[in-house]
Amino acid sequence: MKLKEKQISIKLRKQGKSYAEINNKVKVSKSTLSLWLRDIKLSPEQENNIYQKAKQKHAYRLAKFNQQKRINKTKEIIQSAKKEISSLTKNPLFLAGLMLYWAEGDKSDRIEHVKFNNSDPKMIRLMMSWFKKICKVPDEKFRIELHIHELHSRKNIEKYWSQVTQVPLSQFHKTQVKPTSLRQRKNKLYDGTCAIRVSSKDLFRRIKGWQLGFLEQKYKDLL
Repeated sequence: MKLKEKQISIKLRKQGKSYAEINNKVKVSKSTLSLWLRDIKLSPEQENNIYQKAKQKHAYRLAKFNQQKRINKTKEIIQSAKKEISSLTKNPLFLAGLMLYWAEGDKSDRIEHVKFNNSDPKMIRLMMSWFKKICKVPDEKFRIELHIHELHSRKNIEKYWSQVTQVPLSQFHKTQVKPTSLRQRKNKLYDGTCAIRVSSKDLFRRIKGWQLGFLEQKYKDLL
């Protein structure tokens, strides 16, 4: 019998260590460890500590698994989107929307949400067409968020942008009115800034794939 290993195991168990923690220091089989320690009773506090450590370890493993799953899915979507470039670049709407999103769209890999922001109603109409016809976003997935300075705020501003985007007011977020130090309106026709939002990580990744595919096809030297 491994007397020294048994003594160390008993000492560690009495300190409230889990079997896994003891096994890291004493290299014996789990069945042997169980036989040595079966008569040692832990306090409720020690049992709770072991449970909490096991719970944290499980949560960490699950988080790492989900992280790798997200990474793999992102790579898969991006690679698939890159392969679509050859056929899509023949469509002027695709190229126009891709370039506009590249310039004005949200590109944060940390958040991964689709958002296009602009104050030009013609540009907003074009991007709505791009999202619907190229990205195949269903009508109910659109959300609109407006930002406007206090001096330019007026009634029916939401209705105006609803007509521009063809998105019902029920899909509008609360309009953000910004205070301003201006004493007079610099542009009386200013209608604020309209943000088109689509909650879709997959679409965000697909757009990124299109951008990378376009660069690889047309401008490899920029990569």
